[in-house]
Amino acid sequence: MRSVDPGKSFISWRDAARRMLADHVPPEEILWEAERGLFPAVVTNGTPPEKLKVPAAFVDLAQNVSCHNDPSRWALLYQILWRIVRNGEKHLVSIASDPDVSQALLFARAVRKEIHKMHAFVRFRLIDADETGRERYAAWFEPDHHVIEAGAPFFKKRFSNMDWSIFSPKSCAHWDGEHLTFTPGIPHDPTKSHDELEAAWRTYYRSIFNPARLKVKMMKQEMPVRYWKNLPEADLIHELISGSNNRVAGMLAEEPRPVKPRPKNAYLDKLRALSAEEAD
Repeated sequence: MRSVDPGKSFISWRDAARRMLADHVPPEEILWEAERGLFPAVVTNGTPPEKLKVPAAFVDLAQNVSCHNDPSRWALLYQILWRIVRNGEKHLVSIASDPDVSQALLFARAVRKEIHKMHAFVRFRLIDADETGRERYAAWFEPDHHVIEAGAPFFKKRFSNMDWSIFSPKSCAHWDGEHLTFTPGIPHDPTKSHDELEAAWRTYYRSIFNPARLKVKMMKQEMPVRYWKNLPEADLIHELISGSNNRVAGMLAEEPRPVKPRPKNAYLDKLRALSAEEAD
């Protein structure tokens, strides 16, 4: 048995995996661990890592799986990589019913979902501004998986004209208008302060809340409760839910409003005419 440090990213694991493949070390002889346990750290035979040709689908899958929080992800990826390279199972990733692939797909799905949640629930707060007036924002996010690096480019593209940082226990991302950098995670939220941006979020959330379409169970599926403590608008949710029945009753009691005339639009009129002709 050998102890191999996979590092903290897909790149570091890939480099270690290449060395193990070059030495023909089978999966069952490797213990992927960052800290040395009962077994000695790996000593390679000096064989240079070989250039591997693996399906693009495996690379895409491995990049997502590497962000999962389960420590077994590194061993799982090497098991799949070994089967592709040494056993010649080139189409393994396309076999969703295979136990290894099935587990990897579950990990990847969880990571993609977490990235989606990160894009939806990160809330920037105005921290300060430099001498030129350029504002700096910061946000705190607590993901289950290591998704900060994978999710940060979305914010770089969307908020490229302002400086920002996303702090989290996993890792931190920083954008200064030119460079996107990452630092180790921190245990506590450094942005504990209210500002006008929070008030804006609360106002926005209150304005879009429609009591007639309230489905609490579905809302909690799309906006998991574990994220609520970091959302400025979260303390409005109970108030809006508890008052939704009265608001719906009030809406039903109102006098029907006259239907607004259809706006004139030549293109839409043409489509309606074509639709009517087809119906005839």
